[in-house]
Amino acid sequence: MKRSARLAAGAMALILAAAALTLVLWSDGMPNDPSSSRVTAPGAIPLAVLGDSNSHSYQDNLWFAADTTERGGAYRSRTFQWTEVLARLRGEQLELGPWVRWGRPGVVALAREWMGLRGGRAPRKEDYLYNFANSGAACKNLMGGRFRQAPRLLALMNEDPERWARGVVVIRIGLNNWAGLMDLQAADPAAPPLREVVAYCTGEIKAAVAMIRAAHPATRILLVGVFNEVDDPANFERWQSAAEVRNIRLALDGFNAAIRRLAEGDARMAFFDDVAWFRSHWGSRDADGKPAYGTVELGPSLRVTNSIGDDPRHAVLTDLHPGLVWNALWAQALVAHLREAFGLPVTPISDEELLRFLEPLVAAGPVKAPGS
Repeated sequence: MKRSARLAAGAMALILAAAALTLVLWSDGMPNDPSSSRVTAPGAIPLAVLGDSNSHSYQDNLWFAADTTERGGAYRSRTFQWTEVLARLRGEQLELGPWVRWGRPGVVALAREWMGLRGGRAPRKEDYLYNFANSGAACKNLMGGRFRQAPRLLALMNEDPERWARGVVVIRIGLNNWAGLMDLQAADPAAPPLREVVAYCTGEIKAAVAMIRAAHPATRILLVGVFNEVDDPANFERWQSAAEVRNIRLALDGFNAAIRRLAEGDARMAFFDDVAWFRSHWGSRDADGKPAYGTVELGPSLRVTNSIGDDPRHAVLTDLHPGLVWNALWAQALVAHLREAFGLPVTPISDEELLRFLEPLVAAGPVKAPGS
């Protein structure tokens, strides 16, 4: 080998060694003992989440800048996502883990795993320890890719298998695969591309369940169905015929039925019907496909409509994510479902308690920007 070639090979070896050392030493920001900040009771039920932006905590100040217009805008400091509501109302009984700034860039986590090291959570975010949901996630992110969720959650669960024998994993994903195909659903609910999405997403959910079940057979798993985008107020002007709305419902019913079947026959699994839950509060479109939504009434004065805005009196935020009241009601329903489906000893969230939680948040109003 010529001297120049040997020098080049040596330089490349040094570069690769430095890169490997960097990956080994790349901190994920995890506290040395995250359990030291645990505030829940010793017998609390661990609760983990796999999913997309609907389960990514809104108060994540790494992901969302302080002056963001997302997740509530001027109301953001008092706009909580459903896990954040649970932590505040049932944090002594349901343990989402401590609030931590934890994780690495996806490519770094993936490279570490190739080297036989732990990847940790990816992307890095500020959230509860057991919440692996991240904005933009789709079904592919459950098991594979840079932002794989289930294998990385499993690595964390494996550190304390006895605790997870009484734990719950919530899987709420699929909307980002489904929502972009609404026009096709309206035209042909049996279209092959729709069947492909159903098969792919249910296959990825099934694989995630099997992985968790193999290591933690006693852990309960709750599968959440996909929401009907017809009911999003951003879509009120679209699909305004009875035939289109019926076709969309048929297509979605097929998707949710496939997810529901994954939970059948297993007492440690259950299905949460997101479509039915929404309709029980705000209703749906009328027989002609036109918006005909009601108003949620809480207490003597709080009224919440299926409309868009960051004020808590709107069900949907300006960035088209569930608002404070939506998330609070969803958390209330989740607790009831955990009790009913799994017999878990979690105290129900009463309407009166929910109202006491919401009223001061609604009354406080928006946060004024400095100097305004």
